[in-house]
Formats: sequence, C-alpha cells, structure tokens
Amino acid sequence: MIDFSPILDAVREHAAREAPRECCGLAVVVKGRLKYWPCRNIAGEAEFMIHPEDQAAAEEAGEVVAVCHSHVHLPPVPSEADLVMCEATNLPWLIVAHPAGAHQVMAPSGYRAPLIGRPFVHGVLDCFALCRDYYREVCGIELPDYRREDDWWLKGGNLYLDNFAEAGFIEIAPDDLRPHDAVLMQVASPVPNHAGVIDADGYLIHHCHGRLSSRDVYGGYWRKVTTHVLRHRSILP
Repeated sequence: MIDFSPILDAVREHAAREAPRECCGLAVVVKGRLKYWPCRNIAGEAEFMIHPEDQAAAEEAGEVVAVCHSHVHLPPVPSEADLVMCEATNLPWLIVAHPAGAHQVMAPSGYRAPLIGRPFVHGVLDCFALCRDYYREVCGIELPDYRREDDWWLKGGNLYLDNFAEAGFIEIAPDDLRPHDAVLMQVASPVPNHAGVIDADGYLIHHCHGRLSSRDVYGGYWRKVTTHVLRHRSILP
C-alpha cells in the first residue's frame, strides 16, 4: 500500500483552493519521491475529470501511481462513480474530505456497477456506459469506449452514428427487433443522443439523464423517438 502521508497536506490545500468544486490530481513518483501533481478539473456534471494535458504532463514527469480528489462537505467515502472509475484507471485512489481533512484510500477490486439502479454521472455512468456494460456482462462482448463531453450532441458531436460500425454494429429494420439489439433515440437533440438495449424479455434497459438506470417497457414515447435499431455482428443469426 502506498504511504500517502508526504502529499496529504498538498491535496488538502488544493481541495481548499478549488472548493466548492472537487479538486483532482495525481500522485506521481518523481526521482524516487512521491509528489502531488494538481490537475485541472474539466468536469461538467461529473464529479471530476482530469484535463488530458495535465495527465500527459504528469506521465512525462514520472510514474503515476494513484488518482487523488476531494469530496466537498461529504465524507471521503467512494461514490458509485468513484468505484467504477477506480477500476477503469486500475490505480489506487486517495479521497480527501474538505474541509474536514479526513481521507480514505481505495484500490481496484473488480467492482462493477449494477445495470439497474445506478446513478447518472455523464461520461462515467450514462446511457453509453450502460450499453457497454450490458454487452460485456450479458453477451460477453467488449465494446470500445469513447471520450464524451457534456452536451456533445449540441456541439456538433455524433457519438453513436459516427462509431457504431467501428464498434461492430450494423443497422437493421425496426420490425426485425430482437433481444440484445441496441436502439438509438433522439431526445431534444439534433442527433441521436440516447441509447439502450432490448433485454431477453423485450424490455428496454437504459439510463436517462438525471435518473437511475432502469428497465422499462419499450413502447410509446421510446419507440416514437427511436431513430436506429442496431445489432452486433457477433450475434447475427
């Protein structure tokens, strides 16, 4: 286990400067010493997101050995998003509470968020993440991940239509809908910006903005806003 005591005060000071936003940074071994590398938090709705330029600079300076961030007016208990992202980084995480100063360390343990009932955190636990997790857990299919900023659909982005073919999907006719097909939906957007998967019983597994992920009847409004039905090539008949 890493001894974080040499950098705890630096993380606490960074947390105080950034409050009420969460601070974020990296623990880096530089010339044999543990250093705290403060980073810019570019998150919108997410709890925090490290600026990629700061990440690259830290990696160039030394070996990144942990992720650090603060919880403001909350205990240093990992959130669902923290648990998920700790697994994604495959690094220990140091969480410091501000202003209390208490801290907690967690390490990757194989955690996976439940498909139903997970909170919404854009870029971490959102409709795209739910689809990726469904295909991995239910179908044994690993899909690529794509970086996505808040409101990408209003900024000229087209996450789903630009990438579904590369991810192994083909478009099929809506009247040929079957279990494990993905559906793309357009919700108050110029492009399809919401996605879900039809489960073995014909229900829609999806994750709406600001809500817990859910399993709903696929009909009515959701059928109306559906623009594309996709099937992964590996499960074609």
